[in-house]
Amino acid sequence: MAEDRTDPTDSTAIGGLELLADYDLTVGEGPLWHPDEDALYWVDIPAGDLYRYDPATDEHGRVFRADRAVGGFTLQEDGSLLLCMGGGRIARWARGEGVVDVVVEGLADEAGSRFNDVVADPRGRVFAGTMPTDDRLGRLYRIGVDGTVERVDDGLDIPNGMGFSLDRSTLYMAVSDDRVIYAYDYDQATGALSNRRTFVDTTDETGVPDGLTVDAAGHVWNARWDAACVVRYAPDGTEVSRLQVPPPKASSLAFGGPDRADVYVTTAVGEGDDADDHPRAGALYRTRVGVRGVPEYRSRVGL
Repeated sequence: MAEDRTDPTDSTAIGGLELLADYDLTVGEGPLWHPDEDALYWVDIPAGDLYRYDPATDEHGRVFRADRAVGGFTLQEDGSLLLCMGGGRIARWARGEGVVDVVVEGLADEAGSRFNDVVADPRGRVFAGTMPTDDRLGRLYRIGVDGTVERVDDGLDIPNGMGFSLDRSTLYMAVSDDRVIYAYDYDQATGALSNRRTFVDTTDETGVPDGLTVDAAGHVWNARWDAACVVRYAPDGTEVSRLQVPPPKASSLAFGGPDRADVYVTTAVGEGDDADDHPRAGALYRTRVGVRGVPEYRSRVGL
C-alpha cells in the first residue's frame, strides 16, 4: 500500500491525497487510465519519458523513453497509445512492442515546437495543441483517423487540457497564459469547432489553468499550475470545490479505476527559474472525491 504523505497544511482538501510515485518529474503530465490493463500512464514531457502505474501491485516505473519530448497521448482503439511529440511527430506505441508505427514524421510548421495536451474525440480523431515559439503563439490541430493534420485555431498562449461536454456539443480547452478556460461549439459529425468563448476566466486568481477533464455529472475539473490545487466547475462555469495538492505545480488529472472513482493528479518541478523546491514536486497522487469520471474516447488514428 502506498504511503499517505499528504501535507498536513492542506487540511482543506476534498479528500486525502495519497502519494503513489515519488518522482521529481520536470513536467509530470497527461495522466490517462488504460481500462484494458487497469493501469495509469503518464509522462514527463521534456524528458520524453512514459510511466505506468499498476494499482493492483502498486508497481510503477518508466516504460519508454522517446528521443524527443512527448507532450500528450491518447488511448487507441486497439489498446496502443498515440504519442504526440516534439517537432509534430505522431507515433503509435504498444506495451511490450515499443513504437510500432510513425503516423506523422513531423510538421514543418512545428519544427521548433512540440505538441502539448491532446484529446481524442467521439469519432476517433485527435485534437492537439502546440507550444508557442519565440515568434508566434500556440496552435490547435485536428488529426484525422487517416493521419491528416489540419490547423483549426491559433493565437493561443499555451493550449492545454481539453475535454468534451457529456452531450458532445462542447469542447473545453484551458489556455494557460491566456489564463482562460475556453469553450467551443463542437460538431461531432465533422469535427468542426466554432464560437470560441470564455468558460472560466482565472485572471484574478493565483496560478494558471492546466490539465482538464470532465466528470460523470458534466462538471469540468482543472489543475491549477502554481496554485497547488484542482478546481471543479459546474457546467455554467461556477466554481464548486477545490482539491488542495501539496506541490505548487498541479499539472493535470484523470479519473481511473474500475469504477472511475479514483482521481489521479500529476505534478511538476518546473524548469529553470520557474522550478520549485517542494520535496514532492513531480510526484503522482491519488484520492477519491465522491464523484465518478467517464471513460475517455479512444482515438483511431492510423488504424
